Amino acid sequence: MHAVLVELATYLAAAVLAVPVSRRLGFGSVLGYIAAGMVIGPGLGLVGDSVEIQHFAEYGVVLMLFLVGLEMRPRMLWDLRHRLLGLGGLQVVLTVALLAAASRGAGLPWNQAVAAGMVLALSSTAIVMQMLGEKKLLRTEGGRASFAVLLFQDLAALPLLALMPLLALGTGQVAVAGLHGGAAALDDVSPWTHAALVVGAVAAVILAGRYLTRPVYHFLSWAQLPEIHVAGAFLMIVGVSLVMVELGLSPALGSFLAGVVLAGSEYRHQLEADIAPFKGVLLGLFFITVGAGVDLTRLANGLLPILGFVALMLAMKMAVLWGLAVAFRLPPPARLLFTLGLAQAGEFGFVLLGFAQATRVLSPDQAATVLLVIALSMVATPALFALHDVLARRAGTLDRVADVIDERGPVIIAGMGRFGQVANRLVAGMGHRTVVIDNRPETVRRMRAQGIRAYLGDVGRPELLEAAGIAEAAAVILAADDPQDAVRLAGFISRRYPDVRIIARARDRHHVYQLHAAGADDNVRELFESGLQAGAHALAALGHDRHDVEAAVAELRRQDGRMLAELAALWNPDIPNDENAAYLAREREQYALIEAALRRHAAQPTAKDGESGTHEA
Repeated sequence: MHAVLVELATYLAAAVLAVPVSRRLGFGSVLGYIAAGMVIGPGLGLVGDSVEIQHFAEYGVVLMLFLVGLEMRPRMLWDLRHRLLGLGGLQVVLTVALLAAASRGAGLPWNQAVAAGMVLALSSTAIVMQMLGEKKLLRTEGGRASFAVLLFQDLAALPLLALMPLLALGTGQVAVAGLHGGAAALDDVSPWTHAALVVGAVAAVILAGRYLTRPVYHFLSWAQLPEIHVAGAFLMIVGVSLVMVELGLSPALGSFLAGVVLAGSEYRHQLEADIAPFKGVLLGLFFITVGAGVDLTRLANGLLPILGFVALMLAMKMAVLWGLAVAFRLPPPARLLFTLGLAQAGEFGFVLLGFAQATRVLSPDQAATVLLVIALSMVATPALFALHDVLARRAGTLDRVADVIDERGPVIIAGMGRFGQVANRLVAGMGHRTVVIDNRPETVRRMRAQGIRAYLGDVGRPELLEAAGIAEAAAVILAADDPQDAVRLAGFISRRYPDVRIIARARDRHHVYQLHAAGADDNVRELFESGLQAGAHALAALGHDRHDVEAAVAELRRQDGRMLAELAALWNPDIPNDENAAYLAREREQYALIEAALRRHAAQPTAKDGESGTHEA
């Protein structure tokens, strides 16, 4: 135990010293972690090959995929199905075939060549997701495509493990325990029974997430202690992961499933806030263990051949990725990110490599060389992302570093498009100080040229609102371009700062329902009022009296506000509106009521100023 604690302290000290320097130099945190591992491991020999710490650190990947799952809804996954199966499936198949052909050309027997291709085909979910998150690229077209491929690769790890013993060619078999050491109790279970158990476990996770989360969190709230909520979140993730391991599946996939199930829960933001800090620390330890596992002696003895194979592997994977990006018509900026981001080998390669050695498909010497190739390709990933940044900056698509917000105001406006500019003009014109934030450098420059003090920053980050003084603000206007940023921020503000009035820009009715569920006080559809004004001008052109037009507009505004409130109670985030029978029936009734109310106004064109209904966004 003492030795483990000493090594853990060494890992943490290396991270604390190396990562700030790496970030300061512009290399990112991942390269800092890996470099720290190389220094304390093969460099200075301060740590050895600690299996305990490595397994502990691998749980950072599990937590990361849980948080990714929280951002995904089943509908969103369904929308990704073509990229998940098309991009992901073709990437794995084509990359395995190409790398196997290269290994066969290097003199390996065909079974060892295929095994090497399988090991190196998968990319690093941990590194890529961390880099995409740090650079705010996860929601871009290239980021979403990369995520779809990474998710498919995680799903493909189990079939690849099952295929590995078939490549042994009678050289000796080992019991297949499953990914990450699954339970031996399933060794004698038939495939049909195993499949039924997997389906049953997945169904149990889905049902528990839908029906048990609320009562469990209600019970935990009795303690009135934040650490109990954290313990409950970890218990859920560890429990689901344990079930998946017992079934021979990946715990990371289990945690991702749990996150997807809870994506529509009102506790989603609480779970994210509870787990995110632990995820960062564990992922950092994982990256350090990658650096500590680099065998510098073996690298020095075969420097040119090993580096040549790493370069060849990266080039081949890039060729496949670029071809798929073109075939699936990704835009040019997305192709660049997709190609450079997924070129490395990944952490599942370590698992496949160990299994290839255990089944005697690869010799220990061959496995050690392939392990070095995996580690070096992971070390090269931050450099590939840096290359992407350089090329993106030349193309004018890279954002600047966020500004430091050094002023406060009673109203914060997050997003300064046309919607935010109009709101700011009204509030500031009445003599109130506003804090304006936008994530587009050109917009911030234009605002400052007009004399408006604006700040550059990612409006989707809750900590940016805290830096802008959300705790002392009276109201915040969420006018961000990304609809999900507005939903996430509304949930964060309503939970942490319930006294702050939330005024949110909504794209459509569906977005209104999401914002309402998240806790927004006023949801203003960006096109509703302009549509009313257009209709009013049309009525005036048809000869209607101004008072009649104003009364009709006020009546439609009032009726629409009532309609939204009723339909929000019937809205289900997991069912499209056109498939929700109760929603559709009430919507038809509401439209008939609105039309009848407007016809009554048309029959009595005597409205006077001041009779218009109250405004309901």
